[in-house]
Amino acid sequence: MIIESERDVTTAVLAELERAPNGRFREIMTALVRHLHGFMRETKLSEEEFRSALDYIVALGKHSSASHNEAVLMAGSLGVSALVCLINNAASSTLETDQNLLGPFWRAQAPMTPNGGSIVRSPTPGAPLFVHVSFRDEAGAAVAGAEVDVWHSSPEGFYENQDPAQVDMNLRGRFLADERGAISFRTVKPAGYPIPIDGPTGELLRAQGRHNMRPAHLHFLARKEGCKTLITQLYVQDDKFIDSDVQFGVTRRLIGNYVSHDGESAPAADVKGSWYSLDHTFTMQRGTATLPRAPITAKAQGPRPAIPHLA
Repeated sequence: MIIESERDVTTAVLAELERAPNGRFREIMTALVRHLHGFMRETKLSEEEFRSALDYIVALGKHSSASHNEAVLMAGSLGVSALVCLINNAASSTLETDQNLLGPFWRAQAPMTPNGGSIVRSPTPGAPLFVHVSFRDEAGAAVAGAEVDVWHSSPEGFYENQDPAQVDMNLRGRFLADERGAISFRTVKPAGYPIPIDGPTGELLRAQGRHNMRPAHLHFLARKEGCKTLITQLYVQDDKFIDSDVQFGVTRRLIGNYVSHDGESAPAADVKGSWYSLDHTFTMQRGTATLPRAPITAKAQGPRPAIPHLA
């Protein structure tokens, strides 16, 4: 159609979308255009601001690589990832377990590790942590044979893919749940860490006057045929950033109980000082087992990066 006024632009675009043969694509794009055009009108976006916005989108791509996904980092910092997760898992709100963020640092094909084994694969500072978690279905039956992927950052604040100083797949492992639906492993207690701020996500946080810290946590991804894949985290209860997570990921039911032991015998003979334990039971829903697409596929090379902390 011939454009007579700014209102005609939205009408013309929506009319063209009506030609799309895929109904869901048509529904999503129609809503996107309506809200996007409405945003432009509400804010009276200047042409210079529009060009800056386009530069911002380009920068997301430029700051992404096989070992870093800036788009996922940005989505989390805007609360979009948490919102999508909660919307898509509203049916699980009556369970004791919440689905949670996959995050930008999960790598597929972590090493298979025996129950009771360690996922510390290179020298890593930190207090020993002994983890025992079980998986149950909605009826309380053990989810035996579930494949469980575990990963977390080092106490120095890096996932291994960010840090050339750590060996490949350090602090990552895959386990098979036993007949009781349980896995156990040894690691080091994670610490809160800063997300990278050398790209557009950092610019966003600085503009808002926000910090760039995530509270300490462990990631779990559990998959078994007949069950909906569980992607979740367990947060350290006394972390100073537990109520101000830069990625808006903390839910009440995913605050774990990391217990400190001092002067007690540890499960491993080589541990002489203080150590921690974590016991937890997850609930998995019946459903379809799927595997997400990994946001990263490789490990960073070169010197260890610096990740500044925003006040």
